[in-house]
Amino acid sequence: MDDPFDAQQAQGVLKAACSTIDLDSGDAELIRLGENAVFWLRSRSVVARISRGSARVAQADREVRSARWLARMSVPAVRALDVDQPLFLDGHVVTFWESVSTEVGRGSPADLAGLLRDLHALEAPPELDLPVADPFRRARTCLDRAKALSEEDLLFVNGLLNDLAARYENLSFALPQGVVHGDANVWNVFLDHRGAPVLGDLDTLAVGPRELDLTPVALYHHRLGWHTAAEYRGFVGGYGFDVKDWEGYEVLADALEIELIAWLAQNAHQSPATLVEVVNRIETIRTGASRLGWTPFL
Repeated sequence: MDDPFDAQQAQGVLKAACSTIDLDSGDAELIRLGENAVFWLRSRSVVARISRGSARVAQADREVRSARWLARMSVPAVRALDVDQPLFLDGHVVTFWESVSTEVGRGSPADLAGLLRDLHALEAPPELDLPVADPFRRARTCLDRAKALSEEDLLFVNGLLNDLAARYENLSFALPQGVVHGDANVWNVFLDHRGAPVLGDLDTLAVGPRELDLTPVALYHHRLGWHTAAEYRGFVGGYGFDVKDWEGYEVLADALEIELIAWLAQNAHQSPATLVEVVNRIETIRTGASRLGWTPFL
């Protein structure tokens, strides 16, 4: 299990990492603290990502190599900074990226659909060594860090994961397998200074069922109400397939709900509001209640 990770600790790692590549961290702005701490640097022209622990060296190296491959393929995706990376400092992995814009701008579901079509059309070179997609890995990792959850809630959620993993093994997929993003939602679609969409967060790139990449937008619309019906139609029209019509959709949607809970739970010990949200989400699953009250903590 990784040690506790907070903004102050991430700032210290960032300062040390920047000093090794002659980059000033004095104007660092924390963008997000999740599985990684993400910072803006150098008047928002550079983005730094710092992992929670040391287990992501190989993953970060593959992420940088994947970004450089996508650049060669002219896919609109985030670009790794032209420095020797990733860096490993104080038990954390650090990578640096060209900033897409000086403001946070998110793309639409239709934008994401176009980016996924570009990505899914590619065949990854063998030397990239992409892993097999595992829709349960992130949830299990985050639950291992969930110090604030009760033993009862942890047992309940882990039991659901075990059941879903068994059901997943028996699914028959409608689409051909290949390169997938692995965390395909609009919060990973950034708008550049021209307003053009760019695909971000490449650390989850893998090979697996394309349905995995189509489930988040469907779930956000169908169960959570985070996307409108019009936005979902734009996504389906842009990609050309409605994952909700596939018989295995509910399994992937259930698994993604658990991942959304686990992702929040890893930080619940630092925020009473986050803990309340996590407990509420678990209770809606336990009782079969509507998920429309889930707050998008992202």
